[in-house]
Amino acid sequence: MDEDLRKRLHLAAASHRPDRARMLARIERGMAGDPPARTARPPRRPTPWLRVAGAAVAVCGVLAAGAFAVTQTGSGQREGGQRMAAPPAPVSDGPAGGGALPAESGPLRSDGVVDPHSNRYWAQNNVTVTAARPLTGLTVEIRVALNGGVVSTGFWRSLPEEDFTASAREEGGFLVYRWTLKQGRSVPPGTHTFAGQYNHAEGTRDAGRDDYTARADASGEQSLVGGDFAPKG
Repeated sequence: MDEDLRKRLHLAAASHRPDRARMLARIERGMAGDPPARTARPPRRPTPWLRVAGAAVAVCGVLAAGAFAVTQTGSGQREGGQRMAAPPAPVSDGPAGGGALPAESGPLRSDGVVDPHSNRYWAQNNVTVTAARPLTGLTVEIRVALNGGVVSTGFWRSLPEEDFTASAREEGGFLVYRWTLKQGRSVPPGTHTFAGQYNHAEGTRDAGRDDYTARADASGEQSLVGGDFAPKG
């Protein structure tokens, strides 16, 4: 390069003044412009394990909802949403608390005793009723307190079995034996025995709470007697 050209270049460079306003405007226009569009990618399909996990979560939700519904409606209710009533307690057909009743009334007389053949493991409570005239109705009840491991082993009566409806059940803390004369049957005059048998824990059992009652009908005359099984004399 010759000396003359070099001087001209230096002179042109020294005299150049850049247009800052135009440069800034160009930069601003470039920044304000929309960015170049990016190529959209197709959506990725979920991996198989994600689909399985999602299905498991849905099933768990359904099961949880079902369990909650059962918890809310299943307890103490039957179909239709109605609450089932508790079964009624048994009601005694005959009078209770015989120890406070008289042993004799009208044509009926009674007595109660623990059978002398009872032993350390087994006992029998006997009730005798004496009718002065025929009875057209009779209900006898023996109550044995449920103490000392009492368990029924049977019962009997001296009158014909087919004349009575008999039962043995636990009611209100007692083992209750009950005999009821059937409709159309009668009891002849005389002394008749009713007995309830039971096992108990080894030893002498306390019969102080045991009692009996007897209700009779003699041609329209009502009689009610009762007592306990305490030793006599």
